[in-house]
Formats: sequence, structure tokens, C-alpha cells
Amino acid sequence: MNYLGHFGMREAPFGITPDTGFFYPCRSSQQALNTLLISLENGEGFIKITGEVGTGKTMLCRKLLATLDEGSWVSAYIPNPNLEPRALLFAVAEELGLAIDQGLDQYRLLRKIGVVLLDLARARRRVVLCMDESQAMPLETLEAVRLMTNLETEKRKLLQVVLFGQPELDQRLSSESVRQIRQRITFQHNLHGLDEEEIGLYFIHRLRVAGYSGPALLSRSARRALYQASRGVPRLVNILCHKALLLLFGEGGARLEHRHIRAAAADTPAAAQPRPWWWPLASPSRAS
Repeated sequence: MNYLGHFGMREAPFGITPDTGFFYPCRSSQQALNTLLISLENGEGFIKITGEVGTGKTMLCRKLLATLDEGSWVSAYIPNPNLEPRALLFAVAEELGLAIDQGLDQYRLLRKIGVVLLDLARARRRVVLCMDESQAMPLETLEAVRLMTNLETEKRKLLQVVLFGQPELDQRLSSESVRQIRQRITFQHNLHGLDEEEIGLYFIHRLRVAGYSGPALLSRSARRALYQASRGVPRLVNILCHKALLLLFGEGGARLEHRHIRAAAADTPAAAQPRPWWWPLASPSRAS
């Protein structure tokens, strides 16, 4: 990437692929991670994390999996559970390292998974199933997940499930056909975007991780414009910052200003157009 050398960076600071090395513990994401870790430690059956597109659900999921102690935990990750029940069970079995006969029916699949979960429990290892994009999961597949969580000892569940999804997941879970799952969700958290101050800290954090050690690159007016254009959504922040840095590099400049963010937003369909830098100076009485 042509601006990396110009700014003395080792890697791209604002990629849109979730990379846990860039995880920034803003208030909402840190609260969500704490909720997940405490809930899993307490052996809760179902945990739900929701958030709008681009608010960092996949990043949070990967950070959780990277945080869990591999000696104590076995994790299964399903990035797209938009599968029919039997296909999902096969996917879970593969994640648990099971070699499964493709001809097995759903009942025998559940039995096989139950046996390996019991073996892991005897070895004092706990199992968590993380399912991203859960709002796309068919209702009958949700029911298959519930059946897996019925497997338990006298002390605890053999499988804990974390559902990550967009707000539509709540609509799906409101169906009477999955009310048993809804009743088993003991902890939940809704991810929010960054506020204006957090955006500034987020910007600095990602630059430092990427290797930048120079003077401040983001002016106050640019930070405000970035907040307005992105509405605090981390994915949009990344896209806008990447484009703005390309513009700054092209000019040979040293600091991002309001106009760089405005130009980046104009080229990004999902972004809002930030207000002019002088907007807060205009009081209602002056405007009239």
C-alpha cells in the first residue's frame, strides 16, 4: 500500500478484515467481552450478542476465541450458520475434530456429538460453540442447536453457545416455535458504535499497532467529521480513514483535515456527509 512507507507503518492500519491484533477495547466492546467471559465461566447455556452491521461482532467473536485458554476450552466456530439442521450438526462435528460418516442421520449425529462432549468433560475441558451471522439461521436449525445444549451432566452443560447476530436475530427469536431458546438466553449484550472521543482514540490505537510513531495525524475537525460520517460504526471508520490517508499521501500532507474526511465520505455510499467544519458556530438565532 503506497502510503505505508510515507507514514512509516509496517502494515495497513485500517483494513476491514477483522484482525484481533487491532482489537480496541472501547466501552461497548469491552463490556461485551466481559459479559462473554463471565457468562462462559459461570456455565451459562446461551449467550446473545447483537449489533448493527459493522459494529465489530466478528472481531469480538475472534477476540473471545483468542482469549480462551486452549488447555481448558475447546471452541467450535461457525461463520455462517445458514444451514439446514443436519448440515449444521456436521459442521459442529468437524469443528470438534470428529470423523463422521456422511450417511448418518440427525439422531445419530447428535449421539456422536454427545459422546465427544462427554469425553471432553471427563478430561475437564469445556466446549463453546460460537455462531456468527445467527440472524440468518433457519428456525429449525436453531432448534437443532437447542437439542445439542440439552446434553449435560448433573453439574453443568456440556456445550455453551454464543449467538452473534444483527438486530434481526431478536425478531427471529421472538417466534413462538423457538421460545425454549429465548428462555435459555441468560446473558445478552447489544454492541454500540464509537462515540466521538473513542473514534480519536481508536484512530491512534490502530496507527500505533501498524507501527506509526509520528505526530498526531487527525485534527479535531477531522475527528468530528469522521464521527458524523461514520456514525461511530468501526467498519465505516476504517474505510473512511483508509481513503482519507490515501488523499493525504497524494497531497504530500502531514495531517488529516475536515476536507479529507468529506472527500472520503463522498466516495463511500454507506457514509453520511459530515457537516461543514463551521456548523457548530451557527446558533439557531443567527440562522434565523
